[in-house]
Amino acid sequence: MNPILALIIANIIWGAASPIFKFALQNIPPFTLAFIRFFFAGLLLLPFIKRFDITLSGKEWMELILGAFFGISLNITFFFWGLQRAESINAPIVASSGPVFLFFLSVLFLKEKPQLKVFSGMIVALIGVILIILSPILFDGKNFAFGELQGNLFFVLATLGAIMHPLLQKNVIAKIGAFRVTFVSFLIGAITFFPFMFIELRSWSLSQLNIQGVTGIIFGVFLSSALAYLLFNYGIAKIKTQEVGLFTYIDPIIAVLIAIPLLGEYPTVHFFIGSMLVFGGIFIAENRIHWHPIHKLKVKS
Repeated sequence: MNPILALIIANIIWGAASPIFKFALQNIPPFTLAFIRFFFAGLLLLPFIKRFDITLSGKEWMELILGAFFGISLNITFFFWGLQRAESINAPIVASSGPVFLFFLSVLFLKEKPQLKVFSGMIVALIGVILIILSPILFDGKNFAFGELQGNLFFVLATLGAIMHPLLQKNVIAKIGAFRVTFVSFLIGAITFFPFMFIELRSWSLSQLNIQGVTGIIFGVFLSSALAYLLFNYGIAKIKTQEVGLFTYIDPIIAVLIAIPLLGEYPTVHFFIGSMLVFGGIFIAENRIHWHPIHKLKVKS
């Protein structure tokens, strides 16, 4: 599969994740959902792994483990906590600031050549993100409710965890492949979530599952975990890391389209203005009207 198409599909799935998981978290506790999601998604990968022997240096093992810890354990923890406190459509918008950090970190740690045009586009997009996050203060003359502010801060922390994932695991994926890296990452994530799930199960039982929790489990195991992470790991192994962040701009549109009918969350005028700035940033970065680099689908991997 073309790596650009793989990243587009992965981000469409992840764009749908915030409203669907917020819907699910109204029934199932966060760490229980996280453990079930990654444990069973890992099991789904087993038939695709031909050999289990993994030969890595100590440094490469550290990159693999830390990538999983930041990209799954920390990212999912703060992402789910944020969804319990803030509107789901805020999550992908906050995550849109990730490419700016990713750009600098990829240049600093991976020694990738800086692209001024891409950076300029990301700055414009970041202005749009800030406008959306601060619109209640800037335009409505009121402060965030504590829960909303806390949720948005958790989204920021989730984003910081997510951007470390490709930086740490890119070289390891190139060496042992996306399937193995994804399987080990899921295993590490499930292990970190297990003790917290055990605590949650003292006051919650699987017998309390309803359609909301079941929807979150099915979506999380089959789509948002197994399929999306594989596609993402495959994609980042094939293209420059500083370009990966461009694909996160797909997420807000998908989130809004699902959050409106599922959760009754409607974007404000400030949301649309900020989104236009985000798309303007993509235009500056790509010199095209498209909101994702679709023209690169013609590039051979």
